[in-house]
Amino acid sequence: MVDAVKDLGEVVVVAPDSPQSAMGHAVTIHKPLRLEKTDLYGDIQSYKCSGTPVDCVKLAVDKVLHRKPDLMVSGINHGSNSSINILYSGTMSAAIEAAIEGMPAVGFSLSDFAYDADFSLAKRIAKTIASNIIKNGLPMATLLNVNIPKVSEENFQGIRICRQANAKWMEEFDERKDPNGKNYYWLTGKFVNQDKGDDTDEWALANNYASVVPVHFDLTAHHAIPVLNSWNFIL
Repeated sequence: MVDAVKDLGEVVVVAPDSPQSAMGHAVTIHKPLRLEKTDLYGDIQSYKCSGTPVDCVKLAVDKVLHRKPDLMVSGINHGSNSSINILYSGTMSAAIEAAIEGMPAVGFSLSDFAYDADFSLAKRIAKTIASNIIKNGLPMATLLNVNIPKVSEENFQGIRICRQANAKWMEEFDERKDPNGKNYYWLTGKFVNQDKGDDTDEWALANNYASVVPVHFDLTAHHAIPVLNSWNFIL
């Protein structure tokens, strides 16, 4: 990500000091947070944080930055954050927190879990989208969820604006026994796409497009308000 955006302006990095997959929007409240400078990116001002991705955003705003940035970028995540995965993703929760704080924000994810995944195409896409946000801004209280397919540059089809697919994890827990004979459980399952539309992020990724889904953090089901207003709440 640093390579992708370093030519667009001054970059400041505040990132977790350890993997934070599936951390969601967790914040640290029962133990102290550590924030330390690092020289990992050379001359670029950077810090490592002992907390969650959301902690990083909160600390950056309160303790590191002198003003709110023109853009907050999160990722590039090692693996997809399409469809329902946005609810579990630490990467996307950091971007959501930035949007809550009033910053233009975007999360990037590459649909490749391989240790040696090639991020060259993802970096080009990230730079293009980031520069567009800086130039054009984003609608109020809106951020972007960008997912990049595992595909060669020759087979890449372009960038597509999408909606979030109706897809979910069909989960099971594998029951095992530890050396003491006590049961423990390991989360397993498979990802099932129940959405056959050709305007979704899952369709885009399956057809070698990068998906861009505009996201907002108002979870109100507005369509349900008239239904609930028809109920009888007289005590």
